[in-house]
Amino acid sequence: MTELLGPDDVAAAAVVLDGVAARTPVEDLDGDLAGLAVKREDLQPIGAFKLRGAFHAASRLDDGRRAAGLVTHSSGNHGRALAWVARRLGVAATVVVPDDAVEAKVAAMAALGARLVRVPADERESAAAAVAAETGGALIPPYDHRDVIAGQGTVGAEILADRPDVEQVVVPVGGGGLISGIAAALRGSGVRVVGAEPELAGDAAASKRAGERVRFAREQVAATAADGLRSTVLGELTWPHVRDLVAEVVTVSEEEIAEATRRLHRAGVPCEASGAVATAAWLALPDGDRSRRTVAVVSGGNVDPTWLAGVLGGGRSVPTSG
Repeated sequence: MTELLGPDDVAAAAVVLDGVAARTPVEDLDGDLAGLAVKREDLQPIGAFKLRGAFHAASRLDDGRRAAGLVTHSSGNHGRALAWVARRLGVAATVVVPDDAVEAKVAAMAALGARLVRVPADERESAAAAVAAETGGALIPPYDHRDVIAGQGTVGAEILADRPDVEQVVVPVGGGGLISGIAAALRGSGVRVVGAEPELAGDAAASKRAGERVRFAREQVAATAADGLRSTVLGELTWPHVRDLVAEVVTVSEEEIAEATRRLHRAGVPCEASGAVATAAWLALPDGDRSRRTVAVVSGGNVDPTWLAGVLGGGRSVPTSG
């Protein structure tokens, strides 16, 4: 049985991250998003929350292991975070990149000095394991790792500290690292944790309904514009956290994601598609749940410019491709 993380694990990670990860603000919105507050993880140095888990996990390695380099697989934000962490620590980084990754995110990883290995999406985990075995580097996966989960959980701890009266936190779900960490941070607080997913990548919602992990087809998941949430199945570590600590998972359409993106950009929050999914889910909640004091996590702002131009120009939401 998997031992669930809790507030103490997250508090220990917060000590490590002090002075590294930005303590991002919780901002109240107005206009057509009045009643919602957002946690601005788009304001992290690499434009997304992933820095938290990547640095915490890397910091827990012994010096010799870390010196051999850091390895991961990522479609963008985690790889960018690990490249940033590796540069800060003075070690090499290798990122195995799926062939459906957004090119703007791939370029950002390369700009930070990461060595990139491009593979078909379904081969990224095995390819990353092979690179780690070949180089002796430390594999830091994007979500299914206790130190990564604890690092991401500092988002939830900061929300609770800044908004002690919060009743509900809405969190985007890909592989489940962020929502697992936030749920761990809020464990025992009485705050309701709600997951948010694209319908096209709604494996967490399906898993909650089934009571066991459900895997979605890669071809379907790849079609969502929310490229940071294209995981096909929750992790072995993240699933028990979602199962036991998350109240529900709401799925939203591509047009709902696009509309939430438009509203957030009008409100001065330059999110990416994945970063708008929690807000889209809040908009889709019944009135009773929307009336709760809610913080939605804007997980990142590393937007695909082609997709954004279509959305803000009034065009239809279209999937991005690598």
